[in-house]
Amino acid sequence: MGMMENSAIFMAPLLLRNTVTSLLVYADKSILVLAEKYKVLEIFRYLVIASFLFFLRLFPSFSQSLKADDDSTQSSGYFVGYGGVGDSGIGRALSQLLWSVNDIPVSSSKYGIVRSLAEQLIEENNKEDIEALREMNRTVLSAAFSRTLCLVEAAMLELGQGRVGHYGAGFGPVSYQLNRLLRAVGVGSGRVGVSRSGNSMEKLAAELLWLAEELAGCGFEEEAVERWASASNLAGLSLSAEPRLQGSLVKVLAFLFKQMKDMDSEATEEGSRQTKMKMLTSWLPLLCRGSNGTDMPVLSLSERAELEKILEDTIAMLQHEEQEQVLSVWLHHFTYCLSSDWPNLHASYARWCTTSRKLFLPPLKM
Repeated sequence: MGMMENSAIFMAPLLLRNTVTSLLVYADKSILVLAEKYKVLEIFRYLVIASFLFFLRLFPSFSQSLKADDDSTQSSGYFVGYGGVGDSGIGRALSQLLWSVNDIPVSSSKYGIVRSLAEQLIEENNKEDIEALREMNRTVLSAAFSRTLCLVEAAMLELGQGRVGHYGAGFGPVSYQLNRLLRAVGVGSGRVGVSRSGNSMEKLAAELLWLAEELAGCGFEEEAVERWASASNLAGLSLSAEPRLQGSLVKVLAFLFKQMKDMDSEATEEGSRQTKMKMLTSWLPLLCRGSNGTDMPVLSLSERAELEKILEDTIAMLQHEEQEQVLSVWLHHFTYCLSSDWPNLHASYARWCTTSRKLFLPPLKM
């Protein structure tokens, strides 16, 4: 079984659990009001909660069986490649190194050694100027980037770091009793954000930036941009993640927006425009609501000004209706977050209003 297949299998039960949890929380709020008046409904409510907790208890054994299968793949002595050019000796070696970078704690002395080996292998493949080796870098690095995205999202879902809701509003109010029960089985908040191997989600987010930089260094920045733009679920979860994790994700986002600017030579093509739309509508909310660091700003003033200009130029390339959609998302989150006044896209909004107003003008007579 390949890396991405394993990651997808890990994600499935976590996504299901998160969905069922959100439904229960919404339902519990309504039932709780009625249960205060009707004893039968109160009994029914606790039966539902008890059944839900039993349902959650089924997941650990299932997840452990998946983990055992995953570990056997790695320890079998033959690392499975990604198929095609990646399914060769050098491709499997690079795959194993990138997999290990995810799994080794950053505090270990082995982390730097393994990461340096991966960088050396990528650089040497790139220097050979052989198309098959360059394609190998693209295939293996892209798969590693996608796998790391899955690991971050799975960890956030498993540890209750994020809540997906309308405009990132989250689940809404939860009764005190139910919140305690959810925390008891590991669904609620208050736990340290670590992955299955004990590594922090911030570490994985930093590795996303590293992998994106490696892809860009090989000339394949569009691979990272397209995968990041499609990670809409992670974008929603990030809105209620811990500030330090938000800051790490903002750094990745800023880098990829800059890379997207350099892809503007084909900006008129449908695929490129759709990628820009997904990047803007999915990730602008995080820039508005996750741009402030706890100890120091995530981005410097010059970096913010540069990124703001990139956003304005990107929006200007979209069609009129697409600009409306993007600016509507920006306005909501820009006004929603009182702790930040960035990014300020007022100029783009004013230009769109001016263009919209001109649509009411009568056509010129010839």
